[in-house]
Amino acid sequence: MKKTSLIIIILTLVYSCNKEVTIDFIEQQIETSQSAEISIVYPKAEGTEDIANRINTSIQNYIVKQINFSEDSQTKGSIDDAVAKFNYEFSSFKNEFPNDAQQWEAFIDGEVTYRSPEIISIAINSYLDTGGAHGNTTVRFFNFDPQTGKLLTKKELISNTEKLSKLIEHKLIDEVKSKSGNEPVEDLFFGKDFQLPESLGYSDEGLIILYNPYEIASYAQGIIEFTIPFEEVNSFLNRS
Repeated sequence: MKKTSLIIIILTLVYSCNKEVTIDFIEQQIETSQSAEISIVYPKAEGTEDIANRINTSIQNYIVKQINFSEDSQTKGSIDDAVAKFNYEFSSFKNEFPNDAQQWEAFIDGEVTYRSPEIISIAINSYLDTGGAHGNTTVRFFNFDPQTGKLLTKKELISNTEKLSKLIEHKLIDEVKSKSGNEPVEDLFFGKDFQLPESLGYSDEGLIILYNPYEIASYAQGIIEFTIPFEEVNSFLNRS
């Protein structure tokens, strides 16, 4: 009996190791102008079920959170439910302030920017306008392990944070100088020392460095984005 159990365990392990992982992406789109103006386009993973589910759950939860601003801070549930709730909130606003001409908008656009055996990188660009002086734009990168669907942290991506930070700081100063003059780097971070961006992205050209408004400098600076070729950063990264 013990011998049979051991054989089953070994066969299971061999099957698991040889199991082919396949992940592809299809474009999902939700558009409505029933109440608010809403357009959501994002990549949905298909293939090996457990891996695709992990990727899709991370993307879905982020999109739900982006278009939710009510007090319950909903971060889970379907995107369709979140869209319905956004429309409901706008309708409630219009009922309370019928003379307000403000049109609420939610535009989200996601795409796969890079794929390799070591990493899948997805960028999601979000724009929300629910009143005020201007809408808010945010870009977030998601980097996944293709073999597990695990969302990778910056610490898991970077092998040498100190050297990568110095390289990015140098490139950032050059980028800012080319657009806005000789602004000291400490002013970019509101008097604080240099900081890595909230998320890093990948493209075929290299490592994408992107700072969102208010993450760095003033809103007027907009998004600050540039790419460092892989040959300059590979030695500081765990994956590429």
